[in-house]
Amino acid sequence: MLPVAVRQWLEAALAAPVNRLSPCGGGFGANVLRVTAGGAMYALKWAAGGLPVALISAEAHGLRTLAATATINVPTVVAVLASDGGGPAALLSTWLDGAGTSLDPVALGEELAALHRQTAPAFGFEADNFIGGTPQVNGWQPSWPAFFRTRRLLPQITLAATAGLLDAARQRTLERLLTRLDDRLAVSGAPALIHGDLWRGNVVAGPGGRPALIDPAVAYSHREAEIAFTELFGGFSPRFYAAYTAAWPLEPDYATRRPIYNLYHALNHLNLFGGSYLGLVDDLLRQCGV
Repeated sequence: MLPVAVRQWLEAALAAPVNRLSPCGGGFGANVLRVTAGGAMYALKWAAGGLPVALISAEAHGLRTLAATATINVPTVVAVLASDGGGPAALLSTWLDGAGTSLDPVALGEELAALHRQTAPAFGFEADNFIGGTPQVNGWQPSWPAFFRTRRLLPQITLAATAGLLDAARQRTLERLLTRLDDRLAVSGAPALIHGDLWRGNVVAGPGGRPALIDPAVAYSHREAEIAFTELFGGFSPRFYAAYTAAWPLEPDYATRRPIYNLYHALNHLNLFGGSYLGLVDDLLRQCGV
């Protein structure tokens, strides 16, 4: 049930009566609706309170950050309802509908490479955000190994250990890996703006098949980390990888770092969804050789 305050804000933001609201699921405490109003369609994400309110605010900021690069398509933020400290929050954005057209994987590869050329003086981001439903810490760090150790792996390890999801042996193995990151992640490359949560479900086909990215977890990271995650669960066309590497080749030894990057997402899935992801964590640790 859409709260009265959100519906009133929605109609004011659209300056038109709402003709239809269609549930589209949601997750991590937020609800998603497709809105039909004034002959157009929109996406509405809203939350009643608590941590999901912060998630919505972070998503709006991430979408605006990506849109400002003019490199890759994302939903346009139409309006944001900020929480008053206890009330609901909402994000209204354009609805991207390719009307059944197939995603263009070449355009996705080329545009993602262009996004990754957006840089910053250090690794991090101006605000913390979320990776799925997990808070993601983005405090600036001057080096890539330091950023990935302190802002990515260590928070996930701490969260999992506190929840009793890691036994002592696994925790020691992960902590041993942390001590080796200065060598293992010694790779050149300026901080690159990445989407941050680039699994296949966060890529949609817009009009004409042009790819669009949703649900960002942005940061100035290393572009290898983004490509690594696309390979963890699959679903991306070989034409995507060919187009990306034609636009910007990866380092020849990238594959040696890939399991380290993907440990971040495996640990996050462990923290979000439980022990069924321990096998993935173990497999990646074996690949890391620790």
